[in-house]
Amino acid sequence: MKRGNQTSIPEFLLLGLSDRAEQWQLVFLLFLWMYLLGVLVSLLIVLAIGSDPHLHTPMYFFLTNLSLADICLLSTTVPKMLVNIQTHSKSITYAGCLAQMYFFILFGCMDHFLLTGMAYDRYVAICHPLHYTTIMSPWLCALMVAGSWSVSIPQALIHTILVVPLSFCAENEIHHFFCELNQVLKLSCTDTLINDTVVLIMAVVLYGVPFTGLLFSYCHIVSTILRIPSARGRGKAFSTCGSHLSVVSLFYGTGLGVYFSRTSIHSSQKVSKASVMYTVVIPMLNPFIYSLRNKDMKWALKKVFSRKTLFS
Repeated sequence: MKRGNQTSIPEFLLLGLSDRAEQWQLVFLLFLWMYLLGVLVSLLIVLAIGSDPHLHTPMYFFLTNLSLADICLLSTTVPKMLVNIQTHSKSITYAGCLAQMYFFILFGCMDHFLLTGMAYDRYVAICHPLHYTTIMSPWLCALMVAGSWSVSIPQALIHTILVVPLSFCAENEIHHFFCELNQVLKLSCTDTLINDTVVLIMAVVLYGVPFTGLLFSYCHIVSTILRIPSARGRGKAFSTCGSHLSVVSLFYGTGLGVYFSRTSIHSSQKVSKASVMYTVVIPMLNPFIYSLRNKDMKWALKKVFSRKTLFS
């Protein structure tokens, strides 16, 4: 079928998470609370790391970038949903939908690469502690973050550009609370073979390869921890890595479940609810799991608050 810019609808309708009007205010309050909590705590983490020279290490460098990416990821989807609930509207313009899709793919991809980078950092710290400072040099850390941006930006751009030529005729209802790529492709009345092929290839290359590296890192971490002779040492190491593994499991478990789900409307409604985990809940929890259980981070946050108290 001929592909050309034949879009004939000015907007899409985001059906959200619930069809029941009586639940909208509950959803609004819940997501407003999660959004504000996630953004404020992530900003505090960035401020604490930036103000404390003792935290200028590879792990906290990755955590700073992850916190910033999480703020942007939350801000890409949640505010529009909150506005729609309050205005009793479900609409999003065609251009707004493309923009939301682009930034969601961009920052979602950044989260993926940063989690992989943090797993590698922990792998070197636990499995090769004597060579940690040599391997995890500032140059390598900067290169890994720059590489994440250089891959994420083109990926998001390619997916968005490939949506532009598609035609959207009569159906404009997206069974989701944001413009998710697969849900938008379902609405097209033209052939999406090229889009689906590119999605598959990029999923295998850009997600499969780093995910394999992430699994490799954590497998070696667990193996090394199990060889620690001290039960107290094993418990301490597992308490730290266990929280990291829980985030990774939830992030990739729900993400893979969503993208391998079938295309029925009933399934789409379940998918939109399941995707809340990796689009909202995980970005909100990341700063708590990765830092607030850390003594150095708690001390840095105390210094930030004490400084504010002195100047107030």
